[in-house]
Amino acid sequence: MRHLTVCLMLAGAAFAQPPGTNYDESKVPGYTLPELLKLNSGEAVKDAKTWREKRRPEVFSLLEGQMFGKAPGRHERMTFELTSLEPNALGGKAVRKEIAITTAGKTMSLLLYLPKDAKGPAPVFLGLNFQGNHAVTKEAGVKLAMTWPRTAKEAEAGAKQALETSRGAAASRWPVELILSKGYGLATIYYCDIEPDFNGGMKHGVRPHYLRGKAEAPDDWAAIAAWAWGLSRAMDYLENDRAVDAKKVAVMGHSRLGKTSLWAGAADERFAIVISNNSGEGGAAISRRMFGENVKNLNTSFPHWFTGNYKQYNERVAEMGFDSHMLIGLIAPRPVYIASAEEDRWADPRGEFLGAAAASPVWRLYGKKGIETDKMPGLHEPVGDAVGYHIRAGKHDVTDYDWEQWIRFADRHFGRR
Repeated sequence: MRHLTVCLMLAGAAFAQPPGTNYDESKVPGYTLPELLKLNSGEAVKDAKTWREKRRPEVFSLLEGQMFGKAPGRHERMTFELTSLEPNALGGKAVRKEIAITTAGKTMSLLLYLPKDAKGPAPVFLGLNFQGNHAVTKEAGVKLAMTWPRTAKEAEAGAKQALETSRGAAASRWPVELILSKGYGLATIYYCDIEPDFNGGMKHGVRPHYLRGKAEAPDDWAAIAAWAWGLSRAMDYLENDRAVDAKKVAVMGHSRLGKTSLWAGAADERFAIVISNNSGEGGAAISRRMFGENVKNLNTSFPHWFTGNYKQYNERVAEMGFDSHMLIGLIAPRPVYIASAEEDRWADPRGEFLGAAAASPVWRLYGKKGIETDKMPGLHEPVGDAVGYHIRAGKHDVTDYDWEQWIRFADRHFGRR
């Protein structure tokens, strides 16, 4: 069961935090964020057209080349195979499907729940999971995943089939019945189906098919971009399922997969809403604050997540031409929601809030409101409009409270209330 335990560690910050980590606001250095609404030429961005046609491509290219890497598009050969169908799942409350998505030499298993009583195509929440699709639900019909450990040494024997005792192990993070009761579907893929999450896991994932024996370049796509690519391939399927409203798909991610959801939303504008939960450094949190996890921590502990180019900033964060507000801003004018947890200081909740607030001026170009304050809200006091934010009590996790806020947010922006 050791391989399962390791995967469980991946779901949170269950590793030793480096000595000297800053958790003192008085020690946050003074910083100036790079200009979000100024072209490389120095010209101010004053309208949505200039943002859309000129500044957004500049920002996307910068983050793509320096941080996430350049990923390919949809592969010309891709197949969808319905591998299981249960029309009366969860005691008759849902239709459950498992779909094998095969592309670029890899097969990803998509688990999809849809409300049984839907009167038309259903909006869907889509997200990657840490432990396998079987861990999302206790339903015995869901296939047990082949799970990967965290380190190259432990992965020498390859992936192992998860144990029956792990079924439903992550169900608290995926309240399927709550989501269905609000009229939404839920789609999820085990992220290691796309690429295992350890340094060296690339050779077992989708990227080698595109590299075709070439050495990695400093701006080649890294693991987070690969996982985001996998979310886009899930979206390819959802667009072809008549029971899904593909114009109303919200992509959600937690922790490292929250970083992934932000990049997926930036790279693929088919995602109608983007949700980032406890994404921290490399996600929604402002790197220049040097609070909790920092760039050097990321690149040292997880060198496979980001590009080779990103590593040049380990000791030079202030010299980066970008920060989290620029990543979040790429999602405009689509709605985005950033969520934090009070005890998750490693992810820098204040930095996550400030990242969302600093991105909000992009939405104003479109006549929309983002977060209209720089004052950190209290616990359980969501703020914002097209850019939403909350901080809740508790630890680095996904809770029913989080889902309740995301569902309300989606209801409002999808016109469901």
